[in-house]
Amino acid sequence: MSLDLFRGLTIALMILVNDPGDAAASYWPLKHAEWNGWTPTDLVFPFFVFIVGVSMAFSFTSRLRRGSTRFSLFNHVLWRGLALFAIGVLLNGFPDRYNSHLRIYGVLQRIAICYVITAILELWTDWKVQIAIAFTCLAGYWLLMRYVPVPGFGIPTHQMPLLDPDRNIVAWLDRKLLMGHLYEKTRDPEGVLSTIPALASCIAGLLTGKWLRTARAAKAKALGMLAMGVCAVVVGRTWHLWFPINKKLWTSSFVLFTSGLALVLLALFYWLADIKQFRRHWTTPILVFGRNAIAAYVFSEALAGLTAKIHIHSSVTGATNTQEWLYLRFFAPLTDPANASLLYAISYVCLCWAVMALLYRKGVFLKI
Repeated sequence: MSLDLFRGLTIALMILVNDPGDAAASYWPLKHAEWNGWTPTDLVFPFFVFIVGVSMAFSFTSRLRRGSTRFSLFNHVLWRGLALFAIGVLLNGFPDRYNSHLRIYGVLQRIAICYVITAILELWTDWKVQIAIAFTCLAGYWLLMRYVPVPGFGIPTHQMPLLDPDRNIVAWLDRKLLMGHLYEKTRDPEGVLSTIPALASCIAGLLTGKWLRTARAAKAKALGMLAMGVCAVVVGRTWHLWFPINKKLWTSSFVLFTSGLALVLLALFYWLADIKQFRRHWTTPILVFGRNAIAAYVFSEALAGLTAKIHIHSSVTGATNTQEWLYLRFFAPLTDPANASLLYAISYVCLCWAVMALLYRKGVFLKI
C-alpha cells in the first residue's frame, strides 16, 4: 500500500502544479526552477520515474512466478512502452495541434523509454550489473556535459559556462534531431541525451523494489531506505557545487538528490501504512489516484487541453478561452492572484479526483 500511496500523492501534486489558474502568479513552490536549483514542483516527475522502477520489481516477480517467460514479458514490455509513448505524443497535440511541429518527446515518452530499458535490465541482468549501469549513466553524463566540446560553441567552462541553457551538448543534439518539435523551441526538458540519467532514476526505483522484496525484517527495510535516502540527498546536494541540480537537464546530482528524497518519503509511507498499519480513513482518498495513475494523468491533461482550446470571448473578464473564463469569473474575484491561482488548481485536482473516485468505486482501472 505504501507504493500506491506514494504514487497517489505524486499524481495529485503533478495535477496541482500542471494546472494553475494563473501560472505567472503562482507561489514559487508550485513553479519549476528557472534553470539550476529546484523547487517542490521539480520533484514530481523524477518521483514518478522512480515509482515505475519500484513497481517493476513487484510486477515482474509476480508474473514470473505465475508462469510467464522472460520473452513473453519482454513482448508485453515493448507493447506497453509503445502504447505509453503513443499516448504521450497524442496528448502533446490534443486537441488540435497535430501538425508538422508536433512535439515528439514528453513525460509519458520519457517514462516509456526508461521503463523499456529498465525492464530489459531486470529480465536479463542482476542487481550488481544494474548498479554498475546506473553509476555509468550518472558518471558518463557528467563527463559528457563537462568535457565534450559543443559544436559551434566550444568546451564547457572554457568558452561558455557549464550548463549554459542553449550552449550545451543536450540542447545542441535536440536541435539537430528534433528542431521544430521542441517544447522550449531551442531545447526540450525531456530530450534525447537527458534520458540517460533519467534511466538511473528508474533503476534506483527498481533496486528499491528489490530491497523491499527481500526477506529482511520490515523495520530493517524502512531504516535501510531512510539511511540510503539521506546519503543520496547529501551526495546529490554536495555534487550540486560542481554539477548543479537541474531538472530540465536531469543532471546526475538531480538524480541522486531526487532519488534520495523519494527513498525517504517511501520509507515514511512504508512505516505508516505497511508496518504500523495506519490505514483508516486517510488512505482511500489517496488510493483513488494511486491505483489509477495513468487514467488520472491522461484525463487531467486532456481536459486541460480542451479548456485551453474552447474559445470564449468575454468582454467582462477579458477571457479568450474556457480556462481563463472560469478562473477570471469564479476565482480571481475571491482573493489575491497567488491564492486565486492556487484555489483554481486545487479545484481542478478535486474535479479529477471525483472522476477517478467514480472509476475506483466501479472497479475500473486503466492498465497498459
